[in-house]
Amino acid sequence: MPLKDDLGAPVELRERPRRVVSLVPSLTEVLATDARDALVGVTDYCTHPADLDLPRIGGSKYPKVSEVLAVRPDLVVANSEENRPEEVAALREAGVPVWVTEAPATVPAALASIRRLLGEAFDLAEPEWLREAERLWNRDLPPVTATAIVPVWRKPWIVVGRDTFAGDVLRRLGVANAYADHEERYPRPELDELQAVGADLVVLPDEPYEFTADDGPESFPRIRSVLVNGRFLTWYGPSLVHAHAELAAALEPRPTDQA
Repeated sequence: MPLKDDLGAPVELRERPRRVVSLVPSLTEVLATDARDALVGVTDYCTHPADLDLPRIGGSKYPKVSEVLAVRPDLVVANSEENRPEEVAALREAGVPVWVTEAPATVPAALASIRRLLGEAFDLAEPEWLREAERLWNRDLPPVTATAIVPVWRKPWIVVGRDTFAGDVLRRLGVANAYADHEERYPRPELDELQAVGADLVVLPDEPYEFTADDGPESFPRIRSVLVNGRFLTWYGPSLVHAHAELAAALEPRPTDQA
C-alpha cells in the first residue's frame, strides 16, 4: 500500500527518494541535516544551512513548477500552510509524488510530523537532534510571566492568533499569546486595537517581515518590545535545539518589568 502524508493523501514511492525538492524552508533544514545528498532543489527562502548550493525554484507560495520538474524529483516535500494546493496538484498531475506536511499547531505535533517524514518516506532512523528537541520542549508548561502580541507583518498588521506553532513555542517559554483565542490563526487587527489589547510584551521576529529596532517597536511605545530570530520562533527542525535557550534568554523578564 502507498504511504500517506499528513493530510492522508497517498504518496507512491518505489524506493527511498534520491532526488528531492523541498518547498518549505524549515523542512529544507531538516533534509539538509539528515538526507542532504537527496536534495536537488529548494526555494529562494531556504536560507539554512547557509552553504546550501542548489537550484532555486522560486518562492514557497509561488514555486515555478516547470523548474521543479526540470530537476527531475522523485519526491517533493510541501506544507499545507506554506504552499498552495494549485502547485501541489500540478506536480501530482505531472506524476511527481508530493508529501504534504500539516501546519503544526504545537511543537510536539511538528516533531511528530518530521518523525513520520524521515521514518516513513526516507526510512531513516530518528535523528539525535529530534530527541534533544523533544527533551527540551516536551515539558510541563511553565507559569505565564507575560502576555504578548506577536506581529508577523505590518501594512497591514498581521499577528499570530489561535493554534499556531509560534504561539505554542512562546507558551512553552512562559509567554501567553494575547490573540490565542481569536477565531483566526492570523488576525489583522488595527494598530489602535493592538495597543489597547492589554499585552505587556511585543515579540517582533525578523521574518517573514523583517522587524528591526527602528521598524516596529516605535508603534508600541508603552509596551516592552523584544526582537527575536524568526527562524527560532517559526521553524521546526534542528533549529529547535538552539531556539529554546536563545528565545528563553531574549524573553526573560527584566527587573524593570516587575516594577
